[in-house]
Amino acid sequence: MNHLDNLILRYPALSECREQIQTAFEIMREAYRADKKLLVCGNGGSASDSEHIVGELMKEFSIRRPLDQQMKTKLLEAGDEDGMLAQNLQGALPAITLTENCALSTAYANDAVPILNFAQQVYGYGTENDVLLGISTSGNSQNVVYAIKTAKAKGMHVIGLTGKSGGCMRELCDVAICVPETETYRIQELHLPVYHCLCLMIEEEFFG
Repeated sequence: MNHLDNLILRYPALSECREQIQTAFEIMREAYRADKKLLVCGNGGSASDSEHIVGELMKEFSIRRPLDQQMKTKLLEAGDEDGMLAQNLQGALPAITLTENCALSTAYANDAVPILNFAQQVYGYGTENDVLLGISTSGNSQNVVYAIKTAKAKGMHVIGLTGKSGGCMRELCDVAICVPETETYRIQELHLPVYHCLCLMIEEEFFG
């Protein structure tokens, strides 16, 4: 059974999101095939989810990710005589959370416009055909919406992860995964299995 089928089996309410989850996976897959990266942002619990997603992509999740021999040789040539790097570094899928850089975030909030903090980072980090994953239970979080608009201006692809109504993100994103709940904590309870499924699908694609 594939990961998406397994997700729907365990969480039948997400069956109505199946097509959107598949599309989000395809957007991420094509970006990673083109050596692009994923940026992720959200507020509060969604900020924690952003960091969680990055953690699953940047290191092993459920599949071993040993380095290939070419990289091991390059590490040896760079001075890795004891093999510490070659034996322990893991394959990574480039992902950056926009919620962590305290110095940048506080400087921008103090010197400029606080609500544009995520947008500023998208502008600085983002390049054409990168992907932004914006998380908002309401679909209307203004700092996430500004980040989405900036991403679109940069030629990036945008995935939204939100609640039943989708808010304004439903129309702004290339694909919006609108889980069928309306209360914040219940939306968040469904966000986790959705992004775990996406991370599993992507990991299998590149390391399976």
